[in-house]
Amino acid sequence: MDPSLFLKQQRKQSKLTQEELAAKAGVGLRLVREIEQGKTTMRMDKVNRILALFGAELTVNPKANKDG
Repeated sequence: MDPSLFLKQQRKQSKLTQEELAAKAGVGLRLVREIEQGKTTMRMDKVNRILALFGAELTVNPKANKDG
């Protein structure tokens, strides 16, 4: 699932504002906003601090080999 959609859905399910989520995760409000807006470059450690509140983390997912 797209991290921006996951975060927004989980935040809303938890009835948290972006400000509340940022405070709870110990990150800046700007980072929460950037993730939800789909920014593609950011620090994984900070993103994982937020995702950990919802029992999730960024992981490596190998792509299927096109050749076979």
